[in-house]
Amino acid sequence: MPSAAPHPATPHTDIRADGWVARLPGPIQPYVLLARLDRPVGTWLLLLPGVWGIALGGGHDVSRVITLIVLFAIGSLVMRAAGCVVNDMWDRDIDAQVSRTAGRPLASGRLSLFNAFVFLGALLLVGLAILLSLPPLCWALAPVALLLVALYPLAKRVTWWPQLVMGFTFGFGAPMGYAAAAGRLDRIGLLLYGGTILWQLGFDTIYGFQDMEDDARIGVRSTSRLMAAHARTFVGICYALAILLIGAAAAQAGLNEAFWVFALIAAVMLAMQVATLRPDNPAICLTLFRRNVPFALVLAFAFLLAAGTT
Repeated sequence: MPSAAPHPATPHTDIRADGWVARLPGPIQPYVLLARLDRPVGTWLLLLPGVWGIALGGGHDVSRVITLIVLFAIGSLVMRAAGCVVNDMWDRDIDAQVSRTAGRPLASGRLSLFNAFVFLGALLLVGLAILLSLPPLCWALAPVALLLVALYPLAKRVTWWPQLVMGFTFGFGAPMGYAAAAGRLDRIGLLLYGGTILWQLGFDTIYGFQDMEDDARIGVRSTSRLMAAHARTFVGICYALAILLIGAAAAQAGLNEAFWVFALIAAVMLAMQVATLRPDNPAICLTLFRRNVPFALVLAFAFLLAAGTT
């Protein structure tokens, strides 16, 4: 069976080509890696803000909340995969020059551009089926989400703030989930979106610290490079403002003390990331990036618990 990891010696790579991926038939492996199915962290980080929005807008309608979470879970898996395909199409030449990404299927030549296009079409069809199962307001919001997905890979070529563009893109699940559950998009949903954007700006800046040397060598811009000398301060400000805006959304929605207890725990989790951040250590940066999943799970539990008891 052909190897799925051309660069296994890279200590901080996020490619997981061993384990269950290695047991798949050889022709399937590149599609799994292209869709990042071996790395579910991104899917969780796309889904969980949607869960926040659903819980915040869904009130006491438990069956509706559960149905929407299931639909968003499937949609997050599919659309995250589609976003990765689009990103790798745009970045295949850049990825080939970066140690962490050189083993990706398009960058390494394991998968052709045509096959990636076909795969993308299949993913978008599944995403469309999920979208049509959501309320009409979500149909109106979907083109904005697709535009952000298409434009995000361009950001690193024209701005030093691609991580902020990523926040707008990956964070879109928050207002989409709120709109799906509440049937409207008001100040509460927008506050939640703003907090999600800032949180994702913070953690994606941490993620980008892994690639600073390669990015500088090939001329790729990033917020990580821009803020490397003030890493803890910048990420700390992003996280603090994120908690402030998310808390403002919860206060506007009138959530009870059950939310605030777990929100405090979540805030401490972010503070610990800032305290232990070392932008010159790729392995630590990858670990801290992954810790945003348990943070988001705690906050999701806070929103769901408060929604059920308010």
